[in-house]
Amino acid sequence: MANKHPNLCEEEHFNAFYLEHIKAVNNFAFYKSGDKSVALDLVQDAFSKIWENCSSVDYTKAKTYLFTTVNNLFLNIVRHQKVVLTYAKASPYLDKTNQTPEYLLEEEEFKNKLQAVIADLSEEQREVFLLNRIEDKKYREIAELLGVSQKTVEKRMSAALKILREKLNNKTI
Repeated sequence: MANKHPNLCEEEHFNAFYLEHIKAVNNFAFYKSGDKSVALDLVQDAFSKIWENCSSVDYTKAKTYLFTTVNNLFLNIVRHQKVVLTYAKASPYLDKTNQTPEYLLEEEEFKNKLQAVIADLSEEQREVFLLNRIEDKKYREIAELLGVSQKTVEKRMSAALKILREKLNNKTI
């Protein structure tokens, strides 16, 4: 194959492309969404789009296409959630937990605010924060995983927690 790039429409090349990029794109989707099942859906949809459009996807740009597709699919979910939240605020609150409507609304508002603040962290801070708080990884494990020093992980986590405290006005995160 001198000077000719592999064709993604050929199953062998598509599978090789998939195996080469699945881990990185899955991590990207997870750190975008913060949810493993959403990340899996985003990645599966992105690879499906590449397969469906294999004849028009330039192999040299396929990785960029893959990550851009995941990002766009994620942004579509965010837009959809905004529509759902707008509708939920306009309709009567259905109580399924015997909590007061005020408590449920405050809890939902806090969750939304927390997600927004986490999304606003730098990529490095968000990555360290999610690995530690969601995946329960130790600083040492995170340092090895990211190829940085444990001090760097501690610094990023400290900065992330400081931002979270400031933006959420809560000293017990």
